[in-house]
Amino acid sequence: MGATGRWMSVTGQPGPTSATGAQALVRRPRATIVIAAYNEAESIAEVVRELIEIYPHVIVVDDGSEDDTAQRARAAGASVLTHLINRGQGAALQTGVSYALARGAEIIVTFDADGQHDVADLPELIAPIERGDAEISLGSRFLSRRERIPLVRRVVLRLAVLFMRVTSRVRLSDAHNGLRAFSRRAASGLDLKLDRMAHASEIVDQVAASGLPYVEVPVRVRYTDYSLKKGQKSTAALRVAFDYLMGRLIR
Repeated sequence: MGATGRWMSVTGQPGPTSATGAQALVRRPRATIVIAAYNEAESIAEVVRELIEIYPHVIVVDDGSEDDTAQRARAAGASVLTHLINRGQGAALQTGVSYALARGAEIIVTFDADGQHDVADLPELIAPIERGDAEISLGSRFLSRRERIPLVRRVVLRLAVLFMRVTSRVRLSDAHNGLRAFSRRAASGLDLKLDRMAHASEIVDQVAASGLPYVEVPVRVRYTDYSLKKGQKSTAALRVAFDYLMGRLIR
């Protein structure tokens, strides 16, 4: 497992307890949600509250935020890890995944902090791993009939799919969707070296290299004014591609 970054604090919920009684008869693998957050005070509390009603193990990695993201996430019930400085989404996810594994997570889901993902999609996302059909489940907005993707965003995402097919030989319909689920085995093999947004392509590389079975599942992405403002700009796609290619050269 790769470096997890520096933590300033670890606070939040106590460790998980064992299921008992009737719960034990219908026990499902314990899913832990990992959220990378940077200056997400406007949205993080609502995101955590929606998740925690169904998935009580939510980890928020506050990636050096300058606002009260960490305090709001903690107040909403999440366990909070804090990077001393802003390192990027890739580094924050690696920190969260490593911590979730240390706590005994059996399934790890990555979830965005800006409210664009739908909690209602998680049962179907996790189901292939629970059934043993796959070790990795990747969300795809292009498989969903509910999706209305802004035109410019749609074009950039389609180009990203072609880029990954050329560089990684992986045929996905949505190469840069942040909603993903990993079995414990698959998550243990993640070793993200690209700290910032190029980590999304790096994950695809590592999924392919793992040889583990994976599936795509239709999910919804909610495009709001806030999520479009906070999300990766289309004009940054060239920089992401450059960072990814440079990362492959030095690996």
